[in-house]
This record gives sequence, C-alpha cells and structure tokens, in this order.
Amino acid sequence: MRKRTLLLAATLTTGLLTSALASPATAAPSGLAGDFNGDGYRDVAAGAACADVGSASCAGAVVVLYGSASGVSAARRAVITQNSAGVPGTAEAGDLFGSALAAGDLDRDGYSDLVVGASNESIGDRDGVGSGTVLWGSKSGLTSGKGLPQPSTLSEYGNFSRGIATGDFDGDGDTDVTLTGQTHTRIYNGPFTRTAGPLNNLRVGEVGTTFEVIAGDLSGDGAAERVYPFNVDGDTGGQINYFRWTGMTHKMAELPNADGYPGSIGDINRDGYGDLVLGDPTDPYDLKPGGHKGGQITVWYGGPGGPDPAQQPTVVHQDTAGVPGAAEAEDGFGSAVSTGDINGDGYADVVVSAPGEDIGSATDAGSVTVLFGSASGLKTGSGVKSYTQDTAGVPGSAEASDRFGSAVGLTDVTKDGKADLVIGVHGENNTGGLWTLRGSATGLTTSGAQGITSSAVSLKGSVGLGSTVAQ
Repeated sequence: MRKRTLLLAATLTTGLLTSALASPATAAPSGLAGDFNGDGYRDVAAGAACADVGSASCAGAVVVLYGSASGVSAARRAVITQNSAGVPGTAEAGDLFGSALAAGDLDRDGYSDLVVGASNESIGDRDGVGSGTVLWGSKSGLTSGKGLPQPSTLSEYGNFSRGIATGDFDGDGDTDVTLTGQTHTRIYNGPFTRTAGPLNNLRVGEVGTTFEVIAGDLSGDGAAERVYPFNVDGDTGGQINYFRWTGMTHKMAELPNADGYPGSIGDINRDGYGDLVLGDPTDPYDLKPGGHKGGQITVWYGGPGGPDPAQQPTVVHQDTAGVPGAAEAEDGFGSAVSTGDINGDGYADVVVSAPGEDIGSATDAGSVTVLFGSASGLKTGSGVKSYTQDTAGVPGSAEASDRFGSAVGLTDVTKDGKADLVIGVHGENNTGGLWTLRGSATGLTTSGAQGITSSAVSLKGSVGLGSTVAQ
C-alpha cells in the first residue's frame, strides 16, 4: 500500500509553550468537536510529527491554534510534546508524536479532546510499534493526557495509530475511537474517564493491512460507519470495506468498485446521509490499472443501507470539464481531502489537494481545489476554483517543494457558520507551516488569509509542520 511520506525534522524546544491562549470560557463549554477550550470557537490542531524535542530527533509535536472571531494566529497557540507536563510517556527519538490526529469529546464534559498518534513509538525492545494518547480539553485548552490501552500483540514496525478516527460507532451517544496500523485495528468504546480511559477496547479482526480509517454516518441512523481502505495484492489503491452498527453488532460491508485513500465523509447533496469522498492520488501503472493520471477523487453517495455498491460514483480529476489545471503525472490530486460547508448553504463542499502540482517552474509547489455540494451532488461544471501560493491574497509565493496542500482541513474557527480552510504546507522554507483561508457566502476568500510558519510558533529545524491536520 502507498505510504505517505513524513518529512524529517530537527530541533524543537521541549514542554508546553503557550502564548496568549484564548480567554477561559465563562459560560458552559460548547461541546463542539475541535473546540478544545470550550469557548464556542473551533480550534486547529496540526502535527509536526518529525520535530526534534531537545536531543531526541524526530520525537514529534502537536501545534494547537485557538479559534476566535478574527480567525487563528501564532499568538494564540500551544505546542505539546511527550515531554509536556501531564502528557504520558517521554519524547524519544523517532516516536513521530503527532503523525495522526482526531478530535472529539470523549469524556462528555463539553470540551473537545484530541487523540494523538505516535506511530513509530517503541515498546521495550520492539521498535516502531506505535501508540495513541488522549489529550484532554479544558478551559485553558489541551492540558494533561491519558495513554490508550496498549495491545500486547502489536508487532514490530506495525505503526499502530497511523490511522485514527473518532465518532459514535454504536449510536449510544458516546464518542468512540478507532486506531489502526498495518495489521492491527482496534476500537476504544466510550464513555471515557480521565482516570480509567475507555469503557472497553476490542480488536477488529476482519480488517486487512491498513494505515487509514475514515468515519462518518453514511446511513443516517446516528451511528458512524468506519471505513478502512486496505492492501490488495496487485492493486496499491487498495480495497474499501466499511462497518455498520446493526443495533446488536458491527457488520462489515464492501464497496468492491471503490478505490483509494485518504477520505472524508460529508453530506454533499443534503439528503441526510453522509457521502464518502475518496482520494486516489497515484498515477496508474502496471500494479494499479485504475485511476487517472495526476490523481482523482470519487464520491460514493450514502443511503439508508449505506452507499449502494452498484451506483456510478462521481469521478473528478484535473481533466474534468470545469476543473482548473490539467492532469499531469505526479500531481497527486487527491493526496488530501476534506468536507465541510464553506458557504453556509447547508451542503457539504469538498477540498482536494494536489501537493505535487507544478506552478510555473516551481516543481511540487502544490495547489488546493474547492468543489461545491448541491442537491444533485458534487458540482464540477461551475464555481470550481483552485488556490496556490501565487493566488492573489494568499500569503507567500509558490516555491519548489513547498507542497501546498500536504494536508487540508475544513473547520469553522470564526463561529460564523461557514467552514474555514486550513492548509498544511510542510515544505514551506524547509520547516513547514499552516495557511488558513476564510469561508464566506461566496466561497473561500483571501481576505484575512493567514500564513503561519513553524518559526512563528517557536519551532526550529526542519519540523514539517502541516504534515497532518486534525479532522
């Protein structure tokens, strides 16, 4: 299966660095996923998974930017490592703390928590086993943490926690967590407590080799489906299986004609059922006959029984009429995808990145493309727009190896009912950064756009900030 490249990094100061954090909430906490300090504004969490912590190279860190009416800024931040007060474990070389992230209120206190993967953490003499940690939300944001129970059967270099998703998988009102990595996948069932962790945890034995998981309600029953793309011999695009809650147990279903990863789930046609968007960024070659040169996405529309496997999905690539650009080898269109309502019309929109896109003579400068939802599904003929660092109003300029769009995430950080776009630029100045564009009634706007580099949040060295963004 294709493996995402993690940018190697260097020096990061240890501990929890905070500067002008959001004011403590004076009312009841919002209960919003991604609102770590409960003030009603969703926050941004991003990984710098190969950052150095003290002398520990590639130990990893998480950067949190707190939302406000004016958006996010470097001044309202926290940087968290495994050496931060209250966080379990110790920052060690090669841990990759922050290599995967997912948000949700696990202990039902109204403050969103953050699940962090350290996918290369070693356990005893077993290298690269991987681990997961919950960072608890509070009035002052993310503070202390709790390690998730570590299965004793994890294999060396299994990279457990490479994929993380949160959701109510059994419809009981509690947020659950799933972690996966290569051959081991697990569910941690809520409710969680800060002392004991999850109610219980179970191995998912039917899942093949996978580093990915996507979660969302595809069937409209209030219980989130879990989608696991996994390895298939002769097709590196993988196979797509998902699990539904039947009221008694989880049942696996197949989408035999679907392919690709990563993915995101949102209600694009506003029919009450989540729709599955899959990125398929790899060019076709002898072991992967499907797909499109330069990459593509497919949309599988949900329904009462989940996505109908017989449907003809919507397919979008850079040769699709109305989509800016042209399909070129190694563009990586579909390397990252996210869903959210950018213009506030009630339909989920889709952002697709192409971090390998060349801009002029700048190779791998990167671009992101926005497609809008409608009653008839994803629109491709009009209104589609692409953004690069050469777009007027976007901070910076398109440079070789910036990889603008290394990660993308749609979340409303300004509390105006419109999703804002967070863009990872993990090659920016060889250190990485996070760019944000505001949502508006007409789509994304560059008014108030922000470009926050790793140096602006006191990270040093080639830290690769923006390699992951919490969904």
